[in-house]
Amino acid sequence: MNVSVLANSLIGSEIIKIGNEVNELKSKGAKIANLTIGDFDPSIFPIPAGLKAEIVDAYNHNQTNYPPADGILALRETIVDVLKDRYDLDFKTNEILVSGGSRPLIYATYLALIDPGDKVIYPAPSWNNNHYCHLSSAEGIAVETTAESNFMPTAELLKPHLKGATLLALCSPLNPTGTMFTKEQLEEICDLVIAENQSRAEGEKPLYIMYDQIYSLLTFGKEHINPVSLRPELKDYTIYIDGISKCLASTGVRVGWAFGPDKVIGKMKALLTHIGAWAPKAEQVAVGKYFADKGQVDEFLGAFKTQIQDSLNALYEGFTSLKEDGFAVDAIAPMGAIYLTLKIDYIGKTTADGDLLKDSTDVNSYLIKEAQVALVPFSCFGTDETKSWFRASVGACSLTDIKEMIPRVRAALSKLK
Repeated sequence: MNVSVLANSLIGSEIIKIGNEVNELKSKGAKIANLTIGDFDPSIFPIPAGLKAEIVDAYNHNQTNYPPADGILALRETIVDVLKDRYDLDFKTNEILVSGGSRPLIYATYLALIDPGDKVIYPAPSWNNNHYCHLSSAEGIAVETTAESNFMPTAELLKPHLKGATLLALCSPLNPTGTMFTKEQLEEICDLVIAENQSRAEGEKPLYIMYDQIYSLLTFGKEHINPVSLRPELKDYTIYIDGISKCLASTGVRVGWAFGPDKVIGKMKALLTHIGAWAPKAEQVAVGKYFADKGQVDEFLGAFKTQIQDSLNALYEGFTSLKEDGFAVDAIAPMGAIYLTLKIDYIGKTTADGDLLKDSTDVNSYLIKEAQVALVPFSCFGTDETKSWFRASVGACSLTDIKEMIPRVRAALSKLK
């Protein structure tokens, strides 16, 4: 049956393909340390008890009809207060758009700003920008980053590509690396964007920044920074993506929000009105009440961040010990989010069965089968398969699972020649 060109050209999720490989082995009885998905196992990381109680209470009070297209006012008022208190950002309720998680908001940002053929600049590795470029018919420009800058894009790398671009997609803490911008890095990028917009003719579409800070409350000893706080003149050109999915271990609760210039947010609202990608009303009511209680939120975050950091540290220390023992591995110290960047430099090695590990996908498949450990190669995030870097996500593994996997990785790598 014939379908649209777009439907025919869709690329499936590379991470789901790895997940299918893991699930097939699990069905045969294998116990896999699954470090692939950017999600939480609720038995290890449950949502806050106070939030759960508010959700139940909202349903008990019949908050089950359509919410307003931009989100209920009480939640948007809470978000205004949170932005001022936690980030010193001044936004009004009409500059905030609530949605069923952050994905519809990212897509709406693309659709509101991008015409077919417009240039979108994004770092590689980064999450899903290649797919959003495809869906919006943009010309995606993936700018490959390096370990020297912790895989964060720098002004030097971005500068050659900004002329005539419509959107610069940034994220900090970054998925997939768990690394963050320094103040100096982001200031230099902001200054480039300001200079580029000043060079454009009147009536010419400006260069916008989409700043995904969904992990901003999950940082470990590092200060989260953002464009408008550093350069207030960027307020008219920056669309933020945020929400509760990661900071409250609430990926399935589906409450996210964008904020930015009202002329763009209004168009995004119109798009999502036709799509109907609203967060459920009861969950909106609950989040509005829960997030308004800063003490309650901070109490949860304190324990939650400690649990995540313990898992990230155990993984980091495990790979550091392997490196010290002469294995060709490396890791970047955890900074934020639920991810650790790992280097497993075994492309070109041969297994005990004589199979050549030709690329990062082969290395990952070998670790899944031989060490019962599943990671995600950076090739799933826009780099090529010759790079030996991987994302490890700790949200679906217990601390015990992580500690027990290190000896299995050691044994598996020892068998390679």
